[in-house]
Amino acid sequence: MTKEVESFPVDVIYALPEQQKVITVNVAPGTSCIEAVEQSNIVAFFPEIDLAKVKLGIFSRQVKHQEVLQAGQRVEIYRPLIADPKDVRRRRAEKAKEEGRINKTTGAKVSA
Repeated sequence: MTKEVESFPVDVIYALPEQQKVITVNVAPGTSCIEAVEQSNIVAFFPEIDLAKVKLGIFSRQVKHQEVLQAGQRVEIYRPLIADPKDVRRRRAEKAKEEGRINKTTGAKVSA
């Protein structure tokens, strides 16, 4: 007797600074991440999403589009970065040096 595995729910999530959307879709076993995103039709709410180039993740871990989903997972759609984190930290450190909040030679905080 063979037991047929039924579909299972998966959340597809996309967030902007001012709003977010969670869409739950039922997918069959063997469904890939990108197939779940396509099935959710989230592009109807956020037309700026380019499904060919979008980066996807499962619980904050970046995955390939063709990774197969398991029950209980959620697919996260990542937005492109607006600034390089290294550049932001570098500028913040330079500003702190100029303001005298850190030692210009060692980079340590200046004691008050």
